[in-house]
Amino acid sequence: MPIGSFTVLDAGPFDGVDPDDHVRAAMQWHFAPETGSRYWLERVDRLAFDPRHDVKGVADLALFPDLTDELRDVQVSDLVPRGYGPQARPLHVFESGGTTGAPKRVVQMDDWARHGSEQVTRRLRDHALPVGALWLTVAPTGPHLVGDVLQRAAASLGSPGLGVDMDPRWVKKLIAAGRRDEVDAYTDHLVDQCRRILLGQDIGVIAATTPMLERLARDSDLVEVINGRAQAIIWGGTHMDPDTRDLLRTEVFPDVPLIGMYGNTMMLTALLERVGLSASEPCVFDPASPYVFMRIVDPDTGQQVAEGERGQVVVSHVSKSMLIPNNRERDTALRIRPADGHAGDAVADVAPVPAVEGETVIEGVY
Repeated sequence: MPIGSFTVLDAGPFDGVDPDDHVRAAMQWHFAPETGSRYWLERVDRLAFDPRHDVKGVADLALFPDLTDELRDVQVSDLVPRGYGPQARPLHVFESGGTTGAPKRVVQMDDWARHGSEQVTRRLRDHALPVGALWLTVAPTGPHLVGDVLQRAAASLGSPGLGVDMDPRWVKKLIAAGRRDEVDAYTDHLVDQCRRILLGQDIGVIAATTPMLERLARDSDLVEVINGRAQAIIWGGTHMDPDTRDLLRTEVFPDVPLIGMYGNTMMLTALLERVGLSASEPCVFDPASPYVFMRIVDPDTGQQVAEGERGQVVVSHVSKSMLIPNNRERDTALRIRPADGHAGDAVADVAPVPAVEGETVIEGVY
């Protein structure tokens, strides 16, 4: 495939691109000497297959080993594909949460920022989020992806946003050290900031991590304000078990739609809860074809589990900007049949694995 014939990689998320065509084009882009990044070009000889020849579609992404641990140390410049040109610079560099060791780093080029934002915005519109309403976002920014996703989502809906930032890594350190009183003090500090905003501003949309939403739910004055003013609540950044979701939807915030968001750094985007789910159905997240694919596998064998069964989430991000194939996430989920037009698995009832490489996974405020 010669340089200049990668137009399929420039297509938007709703242009109807065949996922297998997209994956094949991405293999040519990321492994051609003229267009691939230094990172992948230096690793291709270590692979037991030829990506440009052997990866013919989404299913063949399983041929890749999980190399994401290398993203803890790789130079950022080595991740930028040469096809963007010698002057190209990443729009953002994001880091994983660093929950179980040094964080992994990924780059976001301008084109992926547009595509990723477009797919999130469309899903929010499908959920009938109000246009122009004032947002309150309670989520980490800085190197964390979730803050950028939410800020872009608000802007795409013509919505000004107020924010309360947080440092989840510090909270996790405090929890690991048994300094629970300091965790409580920090959480109270975050709630105080939210209180000033919620009582003083006409907030239409609240986007918050699950632990912060649960903490706000313990304050009767804030619950009354949220039920009286908010038009939607988006939860994300971590996990919400079915019982908590049901309680928040039916008893705490019965007048406000509760919309789930599942994402992580290796996805380089976020997935929104499937539209139209009844109160009795689990919270389902569909993949974002043709860019983000999920497989739910048995953690011991690596084989895909049957639909309806729980397994470990394996995520592949395939875009012109980045290639992150076959990454085993620190999540488990039920395998669900995806909505029409999407390749790979959908997921439901996402939950954290208890430990990664012997280290306990700590959720904290994130």
